[in-house]
Amino acid sequence: MVEKWLAERFCRRLIRFTCRSIHEPYSDKLEDKGLFIVDVYSLYQWVSNADNNDLQVTVHAIGDRANNTILNTFERVIEENGNRDRRFRIEHAQHLANNDIYRFSKLNVIASMQSYHAIDDGRWAIELIGEERIKSTYAFKSLLDANTTLVFSSDWPIAPASPIYGVYAAVTRQTTDGKNPDGWVPEQKINVAEALMTYTKNAAYSSFDENIKGTLESGKLADFVILSEDLFSIEPNKIKDVHVLQTYIGGNKVFGELCCY
Repeated sequence: MVEKWLAERFCRRLIRFTCRSIHEPYSDKLEDKGLFIVDVYSLYQWVSNADNNDLQVTVHAIGDRANNTILNTFERVIEENGNRDRRFRIEHAQHLANNDIYRFSKLNVIASMQSYHAIDDGRWAIELIGEERIKSTYAFKSLLDANTTLVFSSDWPIAPASPIYGVYAAVTRQTTDGKNPDGWVPEQKINVAEALMTYTKNAAYSSFDENIKGTLESGKLADFVILSEDLFSIEPNKIKDVHVLQTYIGGNKVFGELCCY
């Protein structure tokens, strides 16, 4: 089963593009609306050609205009190429327009986000995009409420690679400067179970690997860690202090000697 998964995985490649753009200018720089790396039509051609060749497409998009453009492109390609299980993905999916949030689920577009950025960017983002736009800048809960497949990653080395920090960020949204003890844009907090799901089951689904990993089930890869604390029972602000005692890959221990019982 594992060998079959590896063969299929190597046959599926991802095409990645990048764009950063907003509809209205930055609050602190009224002449600047960001940029697209390529023109919109070329982006459409690339996505369409990749999709026609059965390649999974991921686009890095930051800004409401960037995300809207990518969603429009994905929607056009889906209409033209027909429905199938393609799992388009938007990396970052930051600064969304409220009207676009529900479209992720409608189009089965995966929102692959970096929760740690919320507690980092939350120190200064309001100065760049204003009070109204920050309400949906890291819209974790809104996306989940819209039945979107939400996936978390680290964006390392820009942010810490540890998923534990990512869970802490998503659950507390306490900025690193200590100025938001109740959370930055607290209405977008999610719970521990939801945050863990983004790193496990949803992450496996995003790469077509849900039959081999993402959950602990018979026949799947037994990749898991044993932590120093139960994330479900401790105070949320203590999650960042939890550390890994043991790491198992394929059921074999590759790190740690301490007994956790």
